[in-house]
Amino acid sequence: MGISFATEVIPIEADASGVLRVGKTRVTLDTVIAAFSNGATPEEIVQQYPSLNLADVYHVIGYYLRRPSEVEAYFRQRKVQTNAVRKENETRFDPQGVRNRLMARSAGRVH
Repeated sequence: MGISFATEVIPIEADASGVLRVGKTRVTLDTVIAAFSNGATPEEIVQQYPSLNLADVYHVIGYYLRRPSEVEAYFRQRKVQTNAVRKENETRFDPQGVRNRLMARSAGRVH
């Protein structure tokens, strides 16, 4: 009797914003790979993010280990997008003086 090998789909899905998430969870690929790169085992990652499936975490880490340049390119692209959004938000909402404005607003309230 032989073993039947099925092709498995990598449990990574892009959300509406193009962010890659693991399985059907909200946990990002970035989060899982960062934890792994910082020395966490797949079991520890699942412990920290219980919505993850252990087999999915192993699968995702295996994908990363087989295709590090592709995953790193995705991370670089995400960093560029994140920086652009941050810059846009800082232009729209000047971060200078936020604390002072909040304190002034708070002081104006009656407790």
